[in-house]
Amino acid sequence: MTWDVIVVGGGIAGLAAARELEKAGRSVLVLEGSPEVGGKLKRADVAGHLVDVGAEAMLNRRPEGVDLAAEVGLEVEHPVLARSRVWTRGELRPLPRSLMGVPQDTSALAASGILTPAEMERVLAEPGLPPLELADDEDVSVGELVDARFGHAVTDRLVEPLLGGVYAGHARDISARAAVPQLIRMAKEGSLLEAGRASTDTTASTYQAPVFAGIPGGMGLLPERLAAGLTVRTGAMVRGLERGAVGGWRLLVGPASHPEWLEADAVVLATPSHPAARLLADVAPVASRRLDAMEAASVAVVTFAFRAQDVRALDEMDASGFLVPPVDGHRIKASTWSFAKWGWVREAGAADGLAFLRTSLGRHREEEALQRSDEGLVALSRMDLHTAVDLTAEPVATHVQRWGAGLPQYAPGHLDAVAAVRADVAALPGLAVCGATYDGVGIPAVIASAQRAAREVLAPAGV
Repeated sequence: MTWDVIVVGGGIAGLAAARELEKAGRSVLVLEGSPEVGGKLKRADVAGHLVDVGAEAMLNRRPEGVDLAAEVGLEVEHPVLARSRVWTRGELRPLPRSLMGVPQDTSALAASGILTPAEMERVLAEPGLPPLELADDEDVSVGELVDARFGHAVTDRLVEPLLGGVYAGHARDISARAAVPQLIRMAKEGSLLEAGRASTDTTASTYQAPVFAGIPGGMGLLPERLAAGLTVRTGAMVRGLERGAVGGWRLLVGPASHPEWLEADAVVLATPSHPAARLLADVAPVASRRLDAMEAASVAVVTFAFRAQDVRALDEMDASGFLVPPVDGHRIKASTWSFAKWGWVREAGAADGLAFLRTSLGRHREEEALQRSDEGLVALSRMDLHTAVDLTAEPVATHVQRWGAGLPQYAPGHLDAVAAVRADVAALPGLAVCGATYDGVGIPAVIASAQRAAREVLAPAGV
């Protein structure tokens, strides 16, 4: 059988692309090399309850994620509490309003104690700096930009923990144009601080919707529901891609001992950069080289089930967790108190007197901590929780989820690299790429890239 389209990769990108293609009336097969679909949207059993052990939220102010959830009959839920703290300089301190760490409320920042008086003076002097001079074809790292405008402390103690949560990377290695493009625009116009204040003044009238959304029962329900309506083969590793003899594409699937060739009129590669580079090596060498040069960070999520009575002090802190700047030298980079953040999580554990919280570990090029055993990662997390919030109770259950090379790194020049990849791939009718590698690592951005890939292979030059 020749399929209209074969989608390689069963994460949220591949499943979203497949759904778009099936809606257009195409026959679609999804091939996933691992035993299960979903990628970094995954649920697991912890103390008898299914909870997210990957992404637990998506941006609500972009429509792609919430719209797709609605399409497959899933409701969304917004955080009950979304007040984060920053564990820095020996205390949990309030996180002031910011744009990815760039200050928007200097009074709250000064009161938080995150910065010293001298560091605050440097922040307050920012409006006196000249506008950023940067050509349209130039890029700069987020950290380099913030360092120049506010000094190193803002980057180290505010930007780093926020970008670490999104990319598991380092601010001075992440492209401003790709990750926070509005910073470039604002800095070229003048003061980031004044622009931030102005945007804060209009926030209430501009954004009525909550920032984040989750799905009762877990974000992992979204790929599960998508896959239920598609033709999916798991444990189907794609090892080769070539043009067909009379057009279309041929894919080599399965182990060397039992190879299988499948044929399709079009192919969507919804894999991370390195697997995509391997498959494109012979057919799109420029794209392959660009993708192969991209790096990724490995991370781990440790989920804890505690007795609710043992985390009562956290429940009374009016917070949903905390972020950790790497400059402070701790092992974890964040802790999310899921029981305080999500109503459905609190309800899930209430019947058994349980409360669920998470820690995350791992930053780009600092994966040595992840070489420890699962028990070691649990121990590291408990040590930091003890130090940060005096949590010494024995957990009822734990779960460690590792995401090897799970978060792509958007280095300066990322947008040019993506443009080169897409240009090379576009020269091959019936081929497209999508996923977190390209236009953003958040769920809505990944879904948008999948929908774009579907449109590309549905175009007249494609299927």
